[in-house]
Amino acid sequence: MHQLLLLRHAKASRDDTSVSDRDRTLSARGRLGAAAMRQAMRRLGLAPDVVLVSPSLRTLQTLEALEPWDDTPLIETVEALYLANPAQLLAALRGVAETVRSVLLIGHNPGLHELALALVGARALVHPDDAAARLVAGYPTCALAEFSVAGAWSRLGAGGARLSRFLTPRELERAV
Repeated sequence: MHQLLLLRHAKASRDDTSVSDRDRTLSARGRLGAAAMRQAMRRLGLAPDVVLVSPSLRTLQTLEALEPWDDTPLIETVEALYLANPAQLLAALRGVAETVRSVLLIGHNPGLHELALALVGARALVHPDDAAARLVAGYPTCALAEFSVAGAWSRLGAGGARLSRFLTPRELERAV
């Protein structure tokens, strides 16, 4: 059984309009959200073996906010993940070695949200549980979806994963 963690980057600043989209930094709210997600991941024992991350500054800063790790994962910055669509995200995941138990992918919407919906499949969306219903409603910044993947990474596709949990910074704030 594999574990897939899909994390949308934390909230980015839009204050400086002269900065390119790729170079936008995290806002103060984004840094707080990433710190809350780091604590939740530690508490839940969510520790990836491999991290695939988009090269944008906001995704790299989100990753940095999750560090340090107890066991440092292999981190791979993947150019194709920047503003990737679901097919591009899936292609990156299908390239993961079968020996890798857990993958964290840090990316962007709308592709991340669309991929997450495709992975749970239509059956789960017709009769959604609480996590799936919240996933359908949206994928806010710094939200994390955890999936169990029974098959091989190379064959991952629509309906090929079970949503275990869906966490958002706002929910984590309310839980404190």
